[in-house]
Amino acid sequence: MISTKTLVRIARKWQNLAVSRRKKLPLPRKNGKVEVDNFGTTFVASKGCFTVYSNDGRRFVIPLVYLNNVVLGQLFKMSEEEFGLQGNGPITLPCDASLMEYIISLIQRGVAEDLEEALVISVCEDCCKSSFFHPGHTSRGLVVY
Repeated sequence: MISTKTLVRIARKWQNLAVSRRKKLPLPRKNGKVEVDNFGTTFVASKGCFTVYSNDGRRFVIPLVYLNNVVLGQLFKMSEEEFGLQGNGPITLPCDASLMEYIISLIQRGVAEDLEEALVISVCEDCCKSSFFHPGHTSRGLVVY
């Protein structure tokens, strides 16, 4: 598992690179909620948040406190393995937007550790399966809690 300090450092590095390459526009933010936009927008994440993209191009602005979560840590590891740590683009996680929304909703609800572990296993299997199919023909078999 990646330590929290490492995840924060990676997220800040990516965020700084993204800020230097984008136009700064204010991002409307609700209290503690995750915001989603289409890929390619020129928004900059609010203070205390970081931005990631799903495989299908949806943009997620996530509070930094979520970096402590095991599931997001595993997604960052899988992203690094699949896409590498490029300095010239956004962080892309190896899952689609619906799975990302589901993961975030579980994090917001504060699920138990054993359910987080089951979700990590499910996400790993799901992402491995989807790499064998074409993007439009993925098979999803997630456990819903």
